[in-house]
Amino acid sequence: MSRQLRTLVPDVLGIDRHQASIDRAREKANGESAYLAGDFMDHPFEPASFDFITSVASLHHMDVAAALHRMRTLLRPGGGLVVIGLARSSRPADWAADLLGHIADRLHKVTKNEVEDGAPKVWPPPQTYSQTRKLSRHALPGAQYRRHLLWRYSIVWTAPSNQ
Repeated sequence: MSRQLRTLVPDVLGIDRHQASIDRAREKANGESAYLAGDFMDHPFEPASFDFITSVASLHHMDVAAALHRMRTLLRPGGGLVVIGLARSSRPADWAADLLGHIADRLHKVTKNEVEDGAPKVWPPPQTYSQTRKLSRHALPGAQYRRHLLWRYSIVWTAPSNQ
């Protein structure tokens, strides 16, 4: 990571193309995080400059294979990657999970005071769960892929120490 960026971000950096999301994050920040409006795909980060990368509900907005490759190149050897993403159902097992997801979604809406954040939405997601699993395993050998309720999946991966 460049010296300028290290000075800017002592611990945590958030980056998003949606300026309003960055503005909201800055409003809620505790001073230990920094936020950039931009695209991590072409921002001039140095390779292997992050110890840990998270991506939450954003991978379906981009080319999944290219984004996973970019995240892989930005991780230091031994670094961790966690993705929480959204995908599209295409098989009976997916539809069964969707039914449970609809029930959980209704319960959540009744019990929680949800606020619309105004961030861009892509629905339905372009990739299926099967496609996303296959892309993640190709880009991140040994990655753990898991399906969750509420139309989510997770990918957990640790960069090899000898990457």
